[in-house]
Parts: sequence; structure tokens; C-alpha cells
Amino acid sequence: MTAPAIGPAAAPSWDDPGAPPRRGPVDLPGPDGDNSIAREPLWYAYGTGDDAPEAPPWTWVPQPPPDTHVPPPPPRGGGPRGALPLGTHERLAALPFPALPTASAHAAEPDGVRLGRALVTAFGPQRREPENPYNDHRPYASPRCLFPVHAFVDGGAGMPWRLLEPDRHALTGAPAAPARNILLTGRYTSVPAAYQWFRGSLVAIELGFVLRSLSLGLELFGVPARLRAPGPGAHGTLSALGLDDAWAWSLPFVVELDGEEGAEPPAGGPVPEPPAHLDRTDPALAALIRVNRAQTHDSAPAPLTTAVPEGLGPSTAAPDWAELLWRRHSGRMPRALHGMSGRRARVPGEALDSAARWLSVPPPGPGPAAAFDALKVTAVVQGVDGRTDGVHRLRDGAAHLLRADPTAPERLEERYGYGVSPVNGCGIGNAPLTVFLSVRVRELFERLGPAGWGAVQHAAGWAAHGLCLSAAASGLFARPVRAFKEIPTQRVLGLDPDEMVVLSVVVGVPQPTGGALLDLRL
Repeated sequence: MTAPAIGPAAAPSWDDPGAPPRRGPVDLPGPDGDNSIAREPLWYAYGTGDDAPEAPPWTWVPQPPPDTHVPPPPPRGGGPRGALPLGTHERLAALPFPALPTASAHAAEPDGVRLGRALVTAFGPQRREPENPYNDHRPYASPRCLFPVHAFVDGGAGMPWRLLEPDRHALTGAPAAPARNILLTGRYTSVPAAYQWFRGSLVAIELGFVLRSLSLGLELFGVPARLRAPGPGAHGTLSALGLDDAWAWSLPFVVELDGEEGAEPPAGGPVPEPPAHLDRTDPALAALIRVNRAQTHDSAPAPLTTAVPEGLGPSTAAPDWAELLWRRHSGRMPRALHGMSGRRARVPGEALDSAARWLSVPPPGPGPAAAFDALKVTAVVQGVDGRTDGVHRLRDGAAHLLRADPTAPERLEERYGYGVSPVNGCGIGNAPLTVFLSVRVRELFERLGPAGWGAVQHAAGWAAHGLCLSAAASGLFARPVRAFKEIPTQRVLGLDPDEMVVLSVVVGVPQPTGGALLDLRL
């Protein structure tokens, strides 16, 4: 995922030729600092009922450049390390895409082996690209390949949690009892401080990516499960992980595997609140953690539904599931340059049809599903066979033309925070498809309360990961981004001022770089 633009930005021009008339006020939230970092806290305040939100005082405090950030060491589990099963890549290569295996396909393997293969499928490193500044690459996108979301596995009945260490192909911790729960939580301090409040959204969006990746892995290897969203006991569950910095992690989602309806994961100690010194040293981090702690749900565990849409046709680019996961990437650049490359080329209409179908599959659980239903999906399309260049609305698994506009891709590229430069590539002007997931924040809060803020980020991540897999099946790349200047982008898309862009994905035609791809699959 590409980083958003950092620091103050000039107030954008409201004149955008070819855009439809703008409806309603132009200051909700205010236009000053038109980038994701500046507007995130304004949108949250607006959702809670503040009609004239003001930027927090820390919004414009200078921050170290993201490239200077040194993330904390990855958590390392204590105790014995149990290797995950080998040969998962070969098993995935034997599963034709897009078919899902029958219940009997994996009956010969024990439950623990199938779960291990599902974890490898969801989290296992795919490759290393020596000329890419960000490594290693997993089956899902992550900002700067930081992977702030981690998985822990427990054996139930108060058993300690084991840490999934994908880079070590292992579960670490004792005792190695049969797994009953998988816990997903994100570490905010893994993300550079320059992202300020946006660190919370990046972790929540990645949790949505991870949830769909894990759901797919469980589905491919026949492991039934349920999803428990963070409830009143989630604070104690987070404490039970035994992390020294539990305050810096998001409230956990728990994927239950034991088959016992309503089984509670192990409880822990008090609520891991941010330490007092954060209000002085990193007030944005303290604020986003307190917002996260209020995002609890009161729903019962919900069965994991399918991560894969119906009606997909075969793919010439990815004949099997192993090849699909290998082909997912965010647009490679040569010689350690940043950004994304892409070339102008026509693509078949099936690429758009497939994207619409993948974007129509809702996440499990009533909260994420309701937030998903509140998302509006708008796409700028060019060079797609059988489709008019312009702005389309994607809903119910299909694309519907809103406005013919062949200039829209070029104008989007002008509003992107990272244009073409000697060190950066930008393929938006050539992209056949750029998708925007937006929501009316006030309506979202009225429907779901404070939990709606995180739920819509999770839902957007779930949807975007589906789009990434769709792109891989069509031989394209998909780059999740939040670096568009939001207000003029609203005008290109025909969105109203009260619609927040939660996430966008640039889908492009890859430009070969000749760089090596080192296979890390096991």
C-alpha cells in the first residue's frame, strides 16, 4: 500500500472541468490540509456529530520522514517452536482456480495439518524482490511491507497463546495443544509516526486484508470457523497475550475453530490503556488507541462465509491457487525505485466484471457486513473492452456507467500525492481501473455507533484484498493507496462533500522490469 502524502498541502482548487455540479456545503470536514493524515481525525469528529470539526493541534507538528522509521522488533514467542507443515505450495498448485475443493479433498490430513496449511496460505512469504525497497512479500498487501497485523493461536481452556511467525514458518510457544482460536491484532507502533492518526486506519485496513486472506486459506483447506468481533471482553483477551506493549495493539478479532458455539477465548488482565507519557510525546497515537478501545461489538460469533465470489471463469494468468497468490503484486518498479509502473493497454471486459464480483462479497459478522453495505464503490475506467471510458458505479457484482469521461484518469493522476519523479513512478494515468471505496461517515455512525469507524476500515480492507486477487487472475497489478487529495478527487468521481474515501486501489497493466523474483514458498 502506498503511503499518503505527508505534511500540509495547499488548499485545492474547486474548479474541475467536466465534473458534475457539487451538492451541499464544501467544508465538511474543512478543506485545509487535503490529505489522509490531516482529514482522518476531522472525519471521525464529523461522524460523532461535530458539524465544524477542527484539526487537533498535533496535526501539523513536524514528524520524521517515514523512511527513517525503525519499527520495533517483531514479537517473538517464548518456548518451543513448532514447524508449520511443508508442501503447502504443492497442495495449492494442485487446486485449480477458481474452483473450491470439496469437503473430502483434504479428509486424509489431520485437522492440525490442514490448519497449518491454511495459516501458510494466508500469511506465508511468497517471494523476495532484490530491487524492491520493500520486502518480503506475502499473499496480501501491507503498507511498506511492515505487516503490523499478527496472528496468535491458542488451545483454549486458558492455554497460553502461540505466536505465528511466518518468516520462521512456525508457531512458537508452549504447550502445543490443538488450536481452538486464532487471534488477529495489529501493532500501531510498527507504522511510522509520520502517519499520526492514520496509523489506526492502516492497521484496521490491513486487518480486513488479513481476515479475507485467512478466510480463503481456511476455505481452501476445509477448516470451518467463526469470527468473533471485539466485544466487552476483548480488552482482557489482548492482555492475555502477555505482550510487554499490549497498549500499542488493536482490540483483537478472534477466529474460533473449536466448534463450540459461544466459547470464550481466554481472559486476561486490565484494559491495556496507552501510557500517560504518550499524551506528551505522541498525542496522535494516544488518541487513536483510545478511539480503538471504544470500538466494541455486542454480536455473537458469526460463521466465516466464503471469501470467493460465485460465477468466476477460468484464468489464463493463474490456472491454480498457488499461481494466483504468487501473481498478486502492487506494481513493480525497476532499480529500487519507489511507486508503481504501468503501461497503457486495452484489457478484456472480463477484468472489470471479475473485479465487480470480487467486490460484491461481504465480510463475515453483522458489524463488518453492515459497514460493507454502507460502502459506495466508484471506479474510473479506461481501455476496457466493451465499456465506456469514464466513471462507473460497481454494485451487486456489476459495473454501471455514471458518466462518460475519458479525461478522468489523467485528472486523477494530477490529484495523486506521489507523481512521476526521478525516484518515483506513477501509473494512474495508464491504469484501466482505479477503484474508490467511500462512505457517508455521519450515516455510518448513526447506524453502527463508534464501532462503525473501525468496521468500515475492516470492510474496505476485505473488499480491496478481493480486488487484488481479481487483478492477479486477470494478469494485472493492484495497488491499494490513500494518497489522493480527497476534495478534488470527490469532484472527479461525483461524490458529495460528506463522503469520505476510505481506500482506493489502482489496477494497472504491469510493466516488466527484468528484476529477479526469489521464491520463498514452502
